[in-house]
Amino acid sequence: MRVSGDTPLANRTGLRAALGPAVRAVENVGLTVSLTWRTLLWLFRRPFRLSQVLAQMEFIGVQSVFIVGFTGVFSGMVVALQTSYALRTFSAEGRVGGIVAVSLTREVAPVFAAIMVTARAGSSIAAELGNMRVTEQIDALTTMGVSAVQYLLSPRLLASVLMVPLLCVLYSAVGMAGAYLVAVRWLGGDPGVFAQSVRDLAVVEDLRMGVIKAAVFGFIIAALANRHGFYAAGGAKGVGLATTRAVVETCVTILVANYVLTQALLDGRY
Repeated sequence: MRVSGDTPLANRTGLRAALGPAVRAVENVGLTVSLTWRTLLWLFRRPFRLSQVLAQMEFIGVQSVFIVGFTGVFSGMVVALQTSYALRTFSAEGRVGGIVAVSLTREVAPVFAAIMVTARAGSSIAAELGNMRVTEQIDALTTMGVSAVQYLLSPRLLASVLMVPLLCVLYSAVGMAGAYLVAVRWLGGDPGVFAQSVRDLAVVEDLRMGVIKAAVFGFIIAALANRHGFYAAGGAKGVGLATTRAVVETCVTILVANYVLTQALLDGRY
C-alpha cells in the first residue's frame, strides 16, 4: 500500500496507529540485536575486566543455587509421583527412574532453571541498569572514557552463559534426588530397579541437550535484561516497566527457543 503526500491526514494517522505495534516490535528486536552484538565485540577487547565477570558469576550463579536447588527437588518429586501413578496402570513402575531422568535433563531442568534465574537475576540486572541509566551513572561512565557496554553488559552476558548451564546440571542432580526419595523411599520402589532404569533410558546425550539449551537460555536472559535496563527511561516508573518487560519477554523467548532447540537437537540426533 502506497502512502502519498496527497493521502488524507486521518488515513495516514490511522495507518501509523495500525502499524505502531509492528514498528515497535521491529525496533525492539533491532535494538536488542545491535546492543548484543556490541556486547559480544567488547568481550574480546582490552581491558579484560575479570573482576567484573567473577562478581557477576557470583551474583547470577552462586546466589541462585538455593532457589534453583529448592525448585529442582520438588520438580523431581512431583514428576516422579505423577509418573509412578501413571505407570502403575501398566505395571511398569520400574521405568520411573529413567523417564524422570530423561524428562529432567532434556526439558524440565534447562527451562525451569532459566526461568528461576530470570526471575531472580534477570529482573535485578534490568532494574540495576535501568536505575543507573535514569540517574545518569551510565552517562558518567561514558564521560570518563569508560565503555559502559564493556564495563556493565559484557560481564553479565558472559557470566550468564557460563553459570546457567551449571545451574541446569545442579537442577537435574537434585531433581533426581527428589525423584528417588518419592519413588523409592515413599512409594516403596526397588532402588536397584530405579538405578537400572536410569542407566537403560538416560544417556549422556540427554544431559548434553539440556546443557546446550541452558547456555542459549543464559544468553537470552542476559541479552534481554541488558537491553531493557540499558535503554530504560522515564524515572522510577520507567525502570519498573523495563524490568517487567525484561522478565516477560525473556520467559516467552525461552519457551519459544526451547521448542526450536528441541526440534533442531532431536533432528540432529535421530
